[in-house]
Amino acid sequence: MKPASTPETTTILAFGAHPDDIEFGCGGVIARETQAGRSVRFVVCSQGESATHGLAARRVEEARHAATLLGATLEFMQLGGDAHFEINVAQVLRLAEVIRRTKPKLVLAPTTVENQHPDHAKLGRMVRDAARLARYGGVKELQAHAAHAIDQLLFYAVTPGAEPRDGARVLIDVSQPKVMAVWKAAMEAHATQRQTRDYAELQLTRARLNGLLAGVAYAIPLWPNDELVFDSLEPLGRAARRF
Repeated sequence: MKPASTPETTTILAFGAHPDDIEFGCGGVIARETQAGRSVRFVVCSQGESATHGLAARRVEEARHAATLLGATLEFMQLGGDAHFEINVAQVLRLAEVIRRTKPKLVLAPTTVENQHPDHAKLGRMVRDAARLARYGGVKELQAHAAHAIDQLLFYAVTPGAEPRDGARVLIDVSQPKVMAVWKAAMEAHATQRQTRDYAELQLTRARLNGLLAGVAYAIPLWPNDELVFDSLEPLGRAARRF
């Protein structure tokens, strides 16, 4: 058996199918977490090479700049290439290896809802399966790193069409001016993808609507893969309606 390597450590591991997915889907959440002192690592699973606008090298540059603005570290991996994702055990094991190597408490991934880009939902499904396999100590392909069980898998929606229509969601208040400024700058760093549509404005509008529904200025929804468990009532915060 290959000896287990020394693990990296991170608090939040965020997976994106393309170089801009994390920023557009949950960048405000990332900014809030890093500004609170929590470590975040991005794993982007393509270089966006099939996009209509922007060569892969430029999109990689944009992603690195955006991650720096958000205070996150970044690595790229390939799951077959942009627009070529396939759900299979080999790819799931590669994602599970990343989870074992980085030892996160929380994992973020795109929702499993089919939407305008098939890579999003496919990656969400593979990350969900990878988080499970990362727990199993007997998986021979993962013996380089010790088994690791995350605390929570949370899904983000890259677009409105990717939002689940049922199930509970968690709203994260991202109204703080510093959080909003950094999030907006990170989205604007992806200039190649804003040539045909102002995606930053779309995400800000979504966050504004969710915030108004919850009684705050801006909020980003996340969908837990499993029921949330609390040690007491104290961490629950408040409900969207104050009754």
